[in-house]
Amino acid sequence: MDVVARLTRALPGKVETTPDVLERYRRDRSGRVADGVPLAVVRATSVDDVQTACRIASATGTPLVSRGAGTGLAGGGIAGAGEIVLSTTGMTRVLEISPANQYAVVEPGILNGDLNRRLQEHGLWWPPDPASKDISTVGGNIAMNAGGLLCAKYGVTREAVLALKVVLADGRLISLGHKSVKGVTGYDLCALMIGSEGTLGVIVECTLKLRPVVTGTVVTIGAFFDSVELAATAAAGITAAGLQPAIMEILDRRTLECVSRFTGSDLISRGDSYFLVQCDGPASVQESSSVLDIITSAGGTAEQTTDPAESERLVDVRRQGFPALEAMGTMLVEDVAVPRENMVAVFRKIAELEGKYALMIPTACHAGDGNLHPSFVFQGDTVPEEVWHAAEELFTFVLTLGGTLSGEHGIGVLKRRWLRAELGDDQFDIQRQIKAVFDPQNILNRGKVFEP
Repeated sequence: MDVVARLTRALPGKVETTPDVLERYRRDRSGRVADGVPLAVVRATSVDDVQTACRIASATGTPLVSRGAGTGLAGGGIAGAGEIVLSTTGMTRVLEISPANQYAVVEPGILNGDLNRRLQEHGLWWPPDPASKDISTVGGNIAMNAGGLLCAKYGVTREAVLALKVVLADGRLISLGHKSVKGVTGYDLCALMIGSEGTLGVIVECTLKLRPVVTGTVVTIGAFFDSVELAATAAAGITAAGLQPAIMEILDRRTLECVSRFTGSDLISRGDSYFLVQCDGPASVQESSSVLDIITSAGGTAEQTTDPAESERLVDVRRQGFPALEAMGTMLVEDVAVPRENMVAVFRKIAELEGKYALMIPTACHAGDGNLHPSFVFQGDTVPEEVWHAAEELFTFVLTLGGTLSGEHGIGVLKRRWLRAELGDDQFDIQRQIKAVFDPQNILNRGKVFEP
């Protein structure tokens, strides 16, 4: 009996093989398309379903790709020829909310935004805030160690997870981490799973560390500068002053041009760079006053508001960046991070690469944590060679600054060729050995993160 027949018999009504369904799972939001078409899509609704699919995959040596909502930007969730897709989007239950202990236990398929709407009635909040929060799953956020606009103040996903239940490649179920705030027994395998991109196991239950909903006035500042370097300098000055806004975002001139064209607004006439800052919490008014002083001293022209509708208008300039660039053509969205003092140097390098390779590279930046998103825009479905050459030159430059290939999108297939350069030979080999301990047959997300 072949693998699809075994899956269909063991999981009646939960296995799909129609061509249009299979075709959808060849791609994610990275733009990368897998070679060939997967064998089947298993739509799990329980831990037992996941264990059954993994046992069959293990028994037959069939590669298996675990998949959330498919919002990834590194090609880590795409599936190709000879592979099984294991979708956990049907596992959406909230199993427990504990206001006294400030945690929630949820299944991996619940959407980030839906979870926070459920938590509001308890006065609680799960901080990870990726741009895709209304369409991305909690399990996907954890598998990628997702970031977002609020990371500098509230941390990335890793800081908001207490415990996980994970199904291994052979179908065993293990519990990692603790519901308690503290716990130091054994190696921290829970942290190892966070950001592992589906290569070590399938997350089936998540115990999340919550925060009380932030109170106080929210103050939002939208500022324009004559150059992106000045905006980056202002951001570094805010951090150096010991201030910690909830949001600090920068858009360069090319991104502003795209947003202006996409929205029909005239942003570009106001400056060559947009700087968004939002302060929250009890000290927000005092903090925003200091932020405003730094912005104006650095040459920025700013408007400030506490009105929710006006605040949303200023934030929306940043949020429109991605759809505006999508409308321009095909995108390779990159994701490098450097120590914050080096942001200016990276912006200058990107401008140099635009000229050298005759490319359009609009760049947005999470300025609070030095995470830049240069987006290589081109026409057609195939990434031109000059884009890869420019990307490689940028990655090499970032590593010389003490930076990293990815702040939040992960490695997937798009960056695996450069991973050894960042990790070094010894660490690269150790990481592959760790993968082999959890997945000795190498069936989980085969070919992702590490070069085949």
